[in-house]
Amino acid sequence: MARIVILGASIGGLPAAYESRLLLDKQQQVTVISNIDYFHFVPSNPWVAVGWRKRKDISFPLAPVLEKKGIEFIHAAAERIEPEQNRVVTAKGDVPYDYLIIATGPKLNFPAVPGLGPSGHTQSVCTVDHAEQAWGVYQSFLKDPGPVVVGAAQGASCFGPAYEMAFILDADLRKRKLRRKVPIYFVTPEPYIGHMGLAGVGKSRRLMEDEFAEHSIKPLANTAIKEVQPGKVLLEDGQEVPFRYSMFIPPFTGVDAVAGTAGLCNPKGFVNIDSYQANPKYKNIYAVGVCVAIPPVEQTPVPTGAPKTGYMIESMVSAAVHNIKADLENNPKRETATWNAICLADMGDTGMAFVALPQMAPRNVTWAKKGKWVHLAKIGLEKYFLHKMKKGVSEPFYEKAILSAMGMGKLERTG
Repeated sequence: MARIVILGASIGGLPAAYESRLLLDKQQQVTVISNIDYFHFVPSNPWVAVGWRKRKDISFPLAPVLEKKGIEFIHAAAERIEPEQNRVVTAKGDVPYDYLIIATGPKLNFPAVPGLGPSGHTQSVCTVDHAEQAWGVYQSFLKDPGPVVVGAAQGASCFGPAYEMAFILDADLRKRKLRRKVPIYFVTPEPYIGHMGLAGVGKSRRLMEDEFAEHSIKPLANTAIKEVQPGKVLLEDGQEVPFRYSMFIPPFTGVDAVAGTAGLCNPKGFVNIDSYQANPKYKNIYAVGVCVAIPPVEQTPVPTGAPKTGYMIESMVSAAVHNIKADLENNPKRETATWNAICLADMGDTGMAFVALPQMAPRNVTWAKKGKWVHLAKIGLEKYFLHKMKKGVSEPFYEKAILSAMGMGKLERTG
């Protein structure tokens, strides 16, 4: 009997657990370790931040669903990985493994910019706890509205939620008939808006420039933040941007328990992988999701990173589990992830879809479109993904659904 341990239980970890249980022989043990005891759908956090969703709408307890699937659940924080001994050391004791799938997501590096983050002077939508705090601050803001600053710090790689928050705030303030009282600024390290950490996707630059102008959102691109003080963002070029409400996406690094493992990660603490999702040094350690090391699409004047989108993560999960199965059966590893970037960005009452196939140029497809269908598709994706996670289903969904909606492929469901 082999023990497959999954470290993390979010959009990468939970599907990895379900797919492991589905594909691997029942005699193999599947264990999930997570420092939080619930799953939540991270892409819905911007809606929580403006009161359009509540925590209960986008989350559920892990233990009951994992138990139903015959998956062991250990609710504990990982302290370190000891790959030479094939074990994860947790606050509740050592957990041995034959195969380890790291799906921890990132560490939020708010200290990279003084004053950044919920413990400083800006809000965040990176976790549901942060989004709930942001909603509380937003409610106070609505009583005395003023300038809003939204964006991403230098070194950030996840730009979608920043764009979403800018447009969702615009839409919400219009509904409340407060928009005319609220100037909105968008601060980003991207060399231009619509870059998205992907060097642009289709007409994304032109589309975003038009949307920003139409919605009276002022962009400040190619910008680094020096410091955030109460009520103002100080930029490296000397500008000061005032605010009464602010939300920023921070740069990411690897979580401490993973980053501290010698020979496992790059200097930022992200897990090095080969084409089969396995670590080059420790062949029985795999990694999926935001914790994976991938290079920027291009070097930019102000540092930016490359995003890891939902479909990309699902394809990593499928590759990792299929290759573990092959290894257990003494077959060669064959499965590789599809490095395609597919993103649905909600804009309050409409939305924008981005497709880069593959993520790195030259691309076979580079495409960006706006429409209300994107807003509706994002809602549908939320409902479907939560449903399949509650039911213990791991089938990939992102690419099929989005390409179908765009008329670029048929929507087929399996399993």
